[in-house]
Amino acid sequence: MDKKFKRTLVTSALPYANGPVHIGHLAGVYIPADIYVRYLRMRGEDVLFICGSDEHGVPITIKARQQGVSPQDIVDRYHKIIKDSFTGLGINFDIYSRTSSKVHEKNASDFFRKLYDEGKFVTKESEQYYDPEAKTFLADRYIVGTCPKCGAEGAYGDQCEKCGSTLSPEELINPKSKLSGAEPIKKKTSHWYLPLNEYESWLSEWILEGHKEWRSNVYGQCKSWIDGGLQPRAVSRDLDWGVPVPVEGAEGKVLYVWFDAPIGYISNTRELLPQSWEQWWKSEDTKLVHFIGKDNIVFHCIVFPSMLKAYGDGYILPDNVPSNEFLNLEGDKISTSRNWAVWAHEYLEQFPGKEDVIRYVLTANAPETKDNDFSWKDFQARNNSELVAVFGNFVNRAVVLTHKYFGGKVPARGTLQDIDRETLAQIPQIRASLEKNLDGYHFREALKDAMNIARVGNKYISDAEPWKVAKTDMERTATILNVCLQICADLAIAFEPFTPFAAEKLRKMLDVTLFAGYDHRKGEQETVNTYRDGEAAALHTLPFGGTAVCEGACEGGVRLEWNLLGEESILPEAHQLGAAELLFAKIEDDAIQAQLDRLDAIRAEREAAAKEEAAKQVEPQKAEISFEEFEKMDIRTATVLEAVKVPKTDKLLQLTIDTGIDRRTIVSGIAEYYTAEEMVGKQICILANLAPRKIRGIESKGMILMARQGDGKMRFITPQEILANGACIG
Repeated sequence: MDKKFKRTLVTSALPYANGPVHIGHLAGVYIPADIYVRYLRMRGEDVLFICGSDEHGVPITIKARQQGVSPQDIVDRYHKIIKDSFTGLGINFDIYSRTSSKVHEKNASDFFRKLYDEGKFVTKESEQYYDPEAKTFLADRYIVGTCPKCGAEGAYGDQCEKCGSTLSPEELINPKSKLSGAEPIKKKTSHWYLPLNEYESWLSEWILEGHKEWRSNVYGQCKSWIDGGLQPRAVSRDLDWGVPVPVEGAEGKVLYVWFDAPIGYISNTRELLPQSWEQWWKSEDTKLVHFIGKDNIVFHCIVFPSMLKAYGDGYILPDNVPSNEFLNLEGDKISTSRNWAVWAHEYLEQFPGKEDVIRYVLTANAPETKDNDFSWKDFQARNNSELVAVFGNFVNRAVVLTHKYFGGKVPARGTLQDIDRETLAQIPQIRASLEKNLDGYHFREALKDAMNIARVGNKYISDAEPWKVAKTDMERTATILNVCLQICADLAIAFEPFTPFAAEKLRKMLDVTLFAGYDHRKGEQETVNTYRDGEAAALHTLPFGGTAVCEGACEGGVRLEWNLLGEESILPEAHQLGAAELLFAKIEDDAIQAQLDRLDAIRAEREAAAKEEAAKQVEPQKAEISFEEFEKMDIRTATVLEAVKVPKTDKLLQLTIDTGIDRRTIVSGIAEYYTAEEMVGKQICILANLAPRKIRGIESKGMILMARQGDGKMRFITPQEILANGACIG
């Protein structure tokens, strides 16, 4: 039987502050986490939602060098962009802090120092790449070269972004320093390592035996790592940006970002609740849930738990680690470096008032079990055919008809007919499925459940046809609209986790309030703001610091909470509704085409840059030959007299040429570069003494000399001025 917890601590992977967040981040981590937190809050459970910017590491220093600014300038800029994006999308953390804060620096330093003092680290000397010109050690991302797997230039020392292969600097072909362009050398350095191998049996028991309920991608990746044998992992780096290693003799070394970053969850909690933070991290009554992307699984399931185990002092471990796969964009991998993404802050600017649409579409298409794809056409279709045509259409008809026939007051419910009872009976069944999916972190299926309530309502009002019934039977019309309005109230509850802006608009139409859970965002101060909507809130102080919050007054009126979902009489008779307004608006073709045009322009620019780069690539020099071997080649000028395409081929031309010695035929695969008509009259160079061979039944005597670029473009080698046919070249 599942353990009952008093509180739930939810963390979301700290976004890296070297760029904005995009839809892949939102779909993979932040929207699922926000859905789960909103659901728990509506149920009256005490939950704390923690996140913040990850502001240390190599990519930040690279971007700072590229832009000629300090790393602090970079993280300050992107911290604000990211934080504002989350706020704009209704992702409401109790605290959104940063790993460059003083609280975190002290907390991370103290964490390292305790493990260091207790001998929990091992020291290892190794050879690492060093830039002799910049006079600094090079992290993997500072080393670039040719990918050994796909041949792409510009692959990093840890990954090739073109083919996705994980690499090491030693594997790169022709490695170069990203700082100076110099060829790096190996130099000895010492670092501290967390000996993960010492925690292998404990991790195996805790995860492989104790958490078989985790998602298959999480469990499977953990099993692969553990079965493959864990190795000590470095916890320090030779860098000048980050939390300094707090021991003597560690000048020029900082905490490795993947040791530093997860401690940020603890630091942010301490920053918010300096007096009571330990109840969230050291109480067995607290349920800890990490929401992450699949590239963070090893750090949250193996490295961070091992850190907490080594530290001791009662730290709890995650009860679950829901991790999504990756989201692609229009069939192509989302890439920050290639600008192939839909950025959250740009979306908010370009689609004002449609915050819920992106939340809905990314949840409906969430990559929960496998990589999935976002397309703008699907985005438009889901908005227009689901949010507008089903959810919005039902609510609009119900509220507008109530205003038309009953002055905007909830009409009395008369005798229920079979259609009424059957419709109302479906809601509790849907609620059961909805709760099961939300509790099991199946948010895509949970969203289907919520939309099924709207589908039930839409079908009911279409089948019952109150606009027709009103012509002859107002009592029956009243019953139909009463049922419709109860379903509207159900929708205001069920959609609060998924589309909070529409749910708020719907509550305004129904003139109801919402129990919004506990507010910890003002820490342990006595006066706090409401969790949502900012109306005069009734505040109830909790013993651990925090406040229960109702939107509007808790006494009187109608207050929605999760437990009312599926009740048949949420809205009382004669309850006055607010004014009707559209929940959603259609998205027109021109708005979608603008996005597709933008992506087409990025793709075209990328392809042009790739071709330009490929054209610069030269093939390696062939094996050395002797002068005597060169003298055997008879290279001469010749003129094309006739040219025809070889039948049933795409690339071959049959050329009749004058070599100055004779007339002969050469078959050449140049039809994709030149037409037969273009060839007539051209003076070319040929290898005249190449042994004849038959091509498509035609004897070809010789070979045309052509130059081929790295991008495949081919052109003739021709004399600068016209020469007599048969002139020897050499």
